[in-house]
Amino acid sequence: MLKIAYSTIYAHHLPAGHRFPMEKYALLPQQLMYEGTVTEENFFDPTEFGEEVILSTHQPAYWEKLKKLELSKSEIRKTGFPLSKELVDREVKILSGSIQSALFAKEHGIGMNIAGGTHHAYSDRGEGFCLLNDLAVTANYLIRHQHASRVLIIDLDVHQGNGTAEIFQNIKEVFTFSMHGQSNYPMHKEKSDLDVGLPDNIEDEEYLYLLNTHLNQILEGFEADFILYQSGVDVLKTDKLGKLALSLDGVKARDQIVLKLAHQNGIPIMCCMGGGYSPQIKDIIDAHAQVYRLAQEIFF
Repeated sequence: MLKIAYSTIYAHHLPAGHRFPMEKYALLPQQLMYEGTVTEENFFDPTEFGEEVILSTHQPAYWEKLKKLELSKSEIRKTGFPLSKELVDREVKILSGSIQSALFAKEHGIGMNIAGGTHHAYSDRGEGFCLLNDLAVTANYLIRHQHASRVLIIDLDVHQGNGTAEIFQNIKEVFTFSMHGQSNYPMHKEKSDLDVGLPDNIEDEEYLYLLNTHLNQILEGFEADFILYQSGVDVLKTDKLGKLALSLDGVKARDQIVLKLAHQNGIPIMCCMGGGYSPQIKDIIDAHAQVYRLAQEIFF
């Protein structure tokens, strides 16, 4: 059975007019159940892990400041969210959901998180709507607990996974692959194991060719036994922050490539949603929902 991490605290309250579409975390589960892709039985409320899991990845000084709500105004501004205990609790719940989804993937081939993909969080700071890096924490958990030995992180959000790249810059057991808009945020890019910077307005055919080519090359040289997939939908042409030009069908084909790659090679995969900033919330939900439909079709 497909297991999906979800909690009501994912849809965190933000000030009126905030540009982050937080409502998608409430709407996506509703859409998936309405259309019959899943039922309530597919969802689980993540059980929170202890501090040692966070400290496997994040610096103790940063975590202390974060949990005590002692970030400076500048540090808070870089995260893009007003700081509160509820926000920190949300971040912990999200990363717990990614870990548990990964453990379900060991059993069922795939596990998913309605939120997650917080790839801009560094070991010692938060940035870009990301305070704790669930991808990095999950990869470290899998390796430390011997659920995996070589983890491939496939990050297809339109923005480079800069925090993830920093965290794993000297870790050979984790391969970081980021395919992102070259001219987009962050302006200063970190060095992933493989970065593919894309030109503005790239369309489906060229994008999918590059993705296929690079994924095949990665698997030839890196024998992954687990995949973490950041499936951001800010690559859509409609996205107000993306600068790329993928269609809805193009995003579906992208997700299909990644999920089939995992399935055909017998590699467990955990999928988290990443970003999406199209002006119409329907476009965001439609794009996110596709990967859940594909998960059911390919794995079950």
